[in-house]
Amino acid sequence: HPEAAGRASPGSTWWSAMAALRVLGAASKNFSFAPSVVSSRTLLTSPSPRTSPQPQFSSPAFTRPDGDFRVTMIPGDGVGPELMHIVKEVFKAAEIPVQFDEHHVSEVQNMASEEKLDKVLDSMRLNRVAIKGKIYTPMEYKGELSSYEMKLRKKLDLFANVVHVNSLPGYSTRHNNLDLVIIREQTEGEYSSLEYESSHGVIECLKIITREKSRRIAKFAFDYATKKGRSKVTAVHKANIMKLGDGLFLQCCKEMAELYPNIKYESVIIDNCCMQLVSNPYQFDVLVMPNLYGNIIDNLAAGLVGGAGVVPGESFSAEYAVFETGARHPFSQAMGRNIANPTAMLLSSANMLKHLNLEFHSNLVSEAVKKVIKLGKVRTRDMGGYSTTSDFLKSILDNLHPPRLR
Repeated sequence: HPEAAGRASPGSTWWSAMAALRVLGAASKNFSFAPSVVSSRTLLTSPSPRTSPQPQFSSPAFTRPDGDFRVTMIPGDGVGPELMHIVKEVFKAAEIPVQFDEHHVSEVQNMASEEKLDKVLDSMRLNRVAIKGKIYTPMEYKGELSSYEMKLRKKLDLFANVVHVNSLPGYSTRHNNLDLVIIREQTEGEYSSLEYESSHGVIECLKIITREKSRRIAKFAFDYATKKGRSKVTAVHKANIMKLGDGLFLQCCKEMAELYPNIKYESVIIDNCCMQLVSNPYQFDVLVMPNLYGNIIDNLAAGLVGGAGVVPGESFSAEYAVFETGARHPFSQAMGRNIANPTAMLLSSANMLKHLNLEFHSNLVSEAVKKVIKLGKVRTRDMGGYSTTSDFLKSILDNLHPPRLR
């Protein structure tokens, strides 16, 4: 209810969504804000004064006494460690004031335990910002249904996954000049880890949809659209079949849309959405959806602009931000072969720097990546070329600006 938003408690859905949107901005290094910084980070979200308390700011990222930001790094599996090496080399060359607190967690390399997970969580709670590779989840059941990826998301309440699907200038695909955003609720739905054998040969897998989390992700999507100057939010669902579960999600999106009259609202069934994305993706702006649909659409949309190697992603809670690739693939078959595409991870690292208010360094990295791709001389195999990961790194370093950093 609109009036209730103004009286919401700090633990409510409203506050969680607002706080997560504020995590899109980062606190400055000295924990104070110049007027220009404050104004640029003020969240202009609600259509009515009754639904908007005074703007708040997310908790600042942790800084070392020497002024460097500390960021938790989780290399993950597959080519993750190689991509993180690229990030560290670029940050070193660009003299970026970030120190990484590195933690290796893997369910396939005997590097996963509750103790290791607790150390990662402690690091995240201190640093509040992380960059992460994909932690591969084995398909074999070994007595534990919840993967370490899922445990991290749930323990940190990383409810909002944001993937900005944007065409890269100079790299042509079937659909060029794409610019759409996929927002995925990633703490419930089919990923609730509630499966059991009700009788011999019969498995029941529970999909959990709650009003609280559905309203929270819907508000996040509309706030994101408002803040980023976007005009339309589309809710993706299967309420024609899952009338209660997806029906509740769709109802929450409709209710939230009424509070944002300046944002156009539509809904689309998931199977039709897939077809429309392939045939005419330009009709979409911001899409919001439950967990499993988001995983599918993230990967489908990444394929429209070049694949898993070129699309960055990020996940937010009320307190934390995790930066990763948009389509989560370990690309294990490329491990150690020096053929992985660092584009997505480098663009994610640039987004992380922007989140930390290191705008200059963020632009430094992202512009170098975009210039390399636009020139077209260095292309990894997934982009139709023959260049190695090392070739890509060398080209990035050669194109860092200003010239003194070369």
